[in-house]
Amino acid sequence: MVVCGDDGLAHRLAAELRGVYGEQVTLVVPPNGRTARPPVVGRARAASALFDRVVSAAVGGRAGAAGQPPGPNPGPRTELDGVLEATEPAEEVLAEAGVARAAALALVYDDDETNIRAALTARRLNPRLRLVLRLYNRRLGQHIEELLDQAAALAAGEEGGPGTGTETSTTVLSDADTAAPALAATAVAGTSKVVQTEGLLLRAVERPLPADGSGSGGQYTLALLSGGDPDGGGEQQPRLLPDDEEVRQAAGRHAVVLEHVSSAAGTPSAAPSGRMTGVMPLASLFSRRLRWSLAGLAGCVVGLAVALWLVTGIHPLRAFYVTLLDLFAIDDPALGAPLGRQLLQLLSALLGLLLLPLLLAAALEAFGTFRTASALRRPPRGLNGHVVLLGLGKIGTRVLTRLRELNIPVVCVESDPEARGLATARRLRVPVVLGDVTQEGVLEAAQIHRARTLLAVTSADTTNLEAVLYARTVRPDLRVVLRLYDDDFATAVYRTLRAAYPHALTRSRSVTHLAAPAFAGAMLGRQVLGAVAVERRVLLFAAVDVDGHPQLEGRAVGEAFRAGAWRVLAVLGRADTPSGHVLEKGDRVVVAATRRGLAELR
Repeated sequence: MVVCGDDGLAHRLAAELRGVYGEQVTLVVPPNGRTARPPVVGRARAASALFDRVVSAAVGGRAGAAGQPPGPNPGPRTELDGVLEATEPAEEVLAEAGVARAAALALVYDDDETNIRAALTARRLNPRLRLVLRLYNRRLGQHIEELLDQAAALAAGEEGGPGTGTETSTTVLSDADTAAPALAATAVAGTSKVVQTEGLLLRAVERPLPADGSGSGGQYTLALLSGGDPDGGGEQQPRLLPDDEEVRQAAGRHAVVLEHVSSAAGTPSAAPSGRMTGVMPLASLFSRRLRWSLAGLAGCVVGLAVALWLVTGIHPLRAFYVTLLDLFAIDDPALGAPLGRQLLQLLSALLGLLLLPLLLAAALEAFGTFRTASALRRPPRGLNGHVVLLGLGKIGTRVLTRLRELNIPVVCVESDPEARGLATARRLRVPVVLGDVTQEGVLEAAQIHRARTLLAVTSADTTNLEAVLYARTVRPDLRVVLRLYDDDFATAVYRTLRAAYPHALTRSRSVTHLAAPAFAGAMLGRQVLGAVAVERRVLLFAAVDVDGHPQLEGRAVGEAFRAGAWRVLAVLGRADTPSGHVLEKGDRVVVAATRRGLAELR
């Protein structure tokens, strides 16, 4: 396996492949001086001791300079053969990394163009190579998949080979798309974590187990949460994929259970609601003060018409018509008319003078509203129970889209007026506060004191942490979810915040920690459907063909289970999967598995 990248995802992915799946890995990273220090992988649960030494040597001692504990002794020079330093993945670099003999190549640079250029070169060097690309642009990713797979098929045909198959494929993934559902679900109380594939929708939710020890009511129990500390900070650690006996003995604890949703198309969150269509409501054209002024003026007109009817005795409709003529100074002066009629005409003329500035103000407001319909909205004054989202970069944009699909009110805070997510916020008509979140008054403008959750997903750990600490001084009970780059740092921050604010919900998430399993599964030729964060651990969902798996073929669905490793959840193509259904060749199943359990199913 060859992994090329310039940030923490490359290091974590390499550690995942080496430590969990036992693959031979070559890591290609920029020189020490050309990139920021990646996250420390020294204590990553998946990394083996040998690969820890390789990564520490590749980092080159920068961890100690940045305030992190130094890594293990790098050992002899021969252990560095798996790490190459190069500013960019040029053809000679890929050749030196062994791409021509490799089974899979992951290109996880932060720049889409760099990944595409390297993928085209790698496909020419090895047409049978399994490629995994990190691209943010979804539409471009689909075209690149088709192009590279077609190139592989043509090259294999020229060589007289069988063409593309399970071993030759191109997979385009995005760390933002992988992590966004988990971040959005964490920010919203009661929102489920969803895994979707081929019309099947699976939903993982946290539920308390019955106190009588009767289990989870027929639902699959994916995990038992830690006892006293609901995010893994205590001595009792979460238990992934427990057996039925362990679930019965865990009465009173919280668990992550699985729910089946009949059809993805029938779910209300499958598409944005009508409130997100961008159609401007009539009330938004005019301010509230102007609407009340126009209503009061209309009431005065009606009152004058009624008074004219009573004074002159003419028909009510004619009285209303004459009043409007007087209002716009169209009728003749009421010379020789009774005094009451003359007074009413004067009042109508005065009312007409008052009407002119109101009509002008209404026209200006409507024109300004239409002109700024594509501009950023300000948070409305009465907003309450919303999510304050900090950062509209790659991750923030995907999280914003996910929250609006769930019909969650959002207020965004962004310091860069050219951020890529501002166009999405403008299209979804989401209020945005432009400003540095570390400056006083910015969070107040986002109405943090009335918010439900603060979701900090900027690219700077210190900015996220500072915003969370300041928000907690304003609202000690505020639910906070912050994205932290380094997983060790995320764990330390979480435990400190939990100790300082024991009655408030705190969650810290690492995007690389959530995204690496999906990239690793794609490199191994498996379809990883998603990852669900269970406290500080990750549970994977994958689609697996039954053919050739002795752990699956010929077994009933209820028996295709290994505690702490993997469990068959459903058979694709079947509306209902009874536990007694026997798996056979041709079946394709959805499994929930730990990292090592998914490696065993290989």
